[in-house]
Amino acid sequence: MGSKLNNPNFFKGQGKDTKISGQMTKVFNAFSTQPKTMKMVSVQTGIDRANICRYVAEWKEQNSIQEVRKGLCRITKHRAGYLTTDPTLFNNVNS
Repeated sequence: MGSKLNNPNFFKGQGKDTKISGQMTKVFNAFSTQPKTMKMVSVQTGIDRANICRYVAEWKEQNSIQEVRKGLCRITKHRAGYLTTDPTLFNNVNS
């Protein structure tokens, strides 16, 4: 199971669209460098926020991503959740 946490595509079957797979990898890696909002990752990667939201929902089901704090987004200036895919930054609370 530990190797699944670091693989954004583990729940996707073979033969799926490689563009989607590439987008998921880009988004997963963007969240791994430091906690970010979905909007920050969207601006960084150029990937539509709706797609990022869908990927995050799937990763939450697999416990591959976690919200580490709430704060003001540097882009929108609105309150948002900062997410990470780095397991070393995960809170020790089971949600």
